[in-house]
Amino acid sequence: MSVNSKNLKLIIGTIYSVVLFVGLFFLFSAIDLKDLTSYDFIKLNKDLILQYKEENFLFLTLTFFFFCIIWVLFLGFASPLLLFGGFVFGKWWGISIVLTSTTIGATILYVLANTFVKDFVERKLAPKFSKFKETFNKNNTLYFMCFRFVGGGGIPYAVQNVLPILFNMPIKNYAIATAVGSLPSMFISVAIGSGIEKVIDENTELTFIKVVSSPDIYMPLIGFFVILIIAFILKNIFFKVNNEKNRTIKD
Repeated sequence: MSVNSKNLKLIIGTIYSVVLFVGLFFLFSAIDLKDLTSYDFIKLNKDLILQYKEENFLFLTLTFFFFCIIWVLFLGFASPLLLFGGFVFGKWWGISIVLTSTTIGATILYVLANTFVKDFVERKLAPKFSKFKETFNKNNTLYFMCFRFVGGGGIPYAVQNVLPILFNMPIKNYAIATAVGSLPSMFISVAIGSGIEKVIDENTELTFIKVVSSPDIYMPLIGFFVILIIAFILKNIFFKVNNEKNRTIKD
């Protein structure tokens, strides 16, 4: 059976779907979403998690590192990883773990999707994004880096990870653009997670005013809004250039 055979792709896709479904089932069976929104629950378990980290730093780091890779492979979104990484490991160690692991996970996902479900991805995404192919291929590393920098322009993280399949982007370029482009926005989210941990540690009661008045929170938020403004400007420039090219071609 060849790697590109439809039967093998069907088998791989079925196994992937089953594992994803089973994993999500056990995840949400083990976690009560109400607890995750309870301040008392978070504060209590914060101390337990941080104490465990101090006693088992290497083990927790490696566990979280590989969990991030698997999470990305199963099409998980990045925000929980970023906030948890900052909350538990702090800004600098947190961004190091999450950026490296998500880059590896995204690259593996890109390779697997490009090998086994390329036709499916192209069928679903080409109608909306193929118009950017000519511009993208001029310098795929730079354009994809900018794309990552602005958070994919609101496109879900899982879709961002497989989008370059449309442009046949080399794996090396993909990995570099993902790591460098994702760094600013990811660092801001990790910093917010770290700030939340400090705010919880300093206050017995958590209020909106106490949260937004903390420098550990409002400074990353300012950075986040700066990136949003830059993303808006770059998006308008990018679409303007492509629209002008499309008019020129039609004329």
